[in-house]
Amino acid sequence: MDKTQNDMTPHDAAEALRWLSEMGADEIIGESTVNRLVAPAAKATPAVARGTAAPAAAPVVVAPGASATQYQSLAEIRAALEGFDACPLKKTATKLCYADGNPQARVMLVGEVPDRDEDIQGQPFAGRAGLLLDRMLAAVGLSRSAQDRESAVFITNTVFWRPPGNRTPTEAEFQMCLPFLLRTIELQKPDVIVCLGVTSSQRLTGKPDGILKLRGKWVTTNVSGRNIPLLPTLHPAYLLRQPAHKRLAWRDMLMLRQMLDAH
Repeated sequence: MDKTQNDMTPHDAAEALRWLSEMGADEIIGESTVNRLVAPAAKATPAVARGTAAPAAAPVVVAPGASATQYQSLAEIRAALEGFDACPLKKTATKLCYADGNPQARVMLVGEVPDRDEDIQGQPFAGRAGLLLDRMLAAVGLSRSAQDRESAVFITNTVFWRPPGNRTPTEAEFQMCLPFLLRTIELQKPDVIVCLGVTSSQRLTGKPDGILKLRGKWVTTNVSGRNIPLLPTLHPAYLLRQPAHKRLAWRDMLMLRQMLDAH
């Protein structure tokens, strides 16, 4: 007879939980269990596969008012996101992870998608990746806690809520957050933008290349008619997994410092 869940030993159960945690399934997102081995009913709509975009022909539906152009301050954007229920990610996330740092800063950093630490703290770049980012910034005279515009940075994300299990957001979820990101750039008016990771780099440059090809090159992004210098670089979480590439990130930080000193 096949072994069922009720027949599992405590050791087997602990190993199963450990494996699920390593695979990213560290949250309960439903009221009851679902047997994924049973074929769904014929009327069910197939889910979009992980890492793939929604079909091009399918329009992205954004809630009324989500164009974000009506908001006149960063505080208004945060309040709007707190009450924005159209994005399904909000239903499973713990906290909104919108922004940190000095809104008057010359430098805007744009991250990717909140992870577990960011979701718990409600702050972009928390945990080990955040500590590494702080050290990277300090090495070139910048800080998220600085009060003066020249030394400060302002940090935001491409997506503002953590996807369950750290899955890749769908194209619809990206598009729901994009108007708020663009309006944040309009209002914050940075002199330069640094994109940390491939997600923000691709979204703001319009280029589909990988981050190792995108990084280390200044490009220009246009937001509402304003051309802004933009530098893609490696995400601190990536550097924790690939420490040999810290030398590449250091070169990028030096490029940022040279740009700020020259202007």
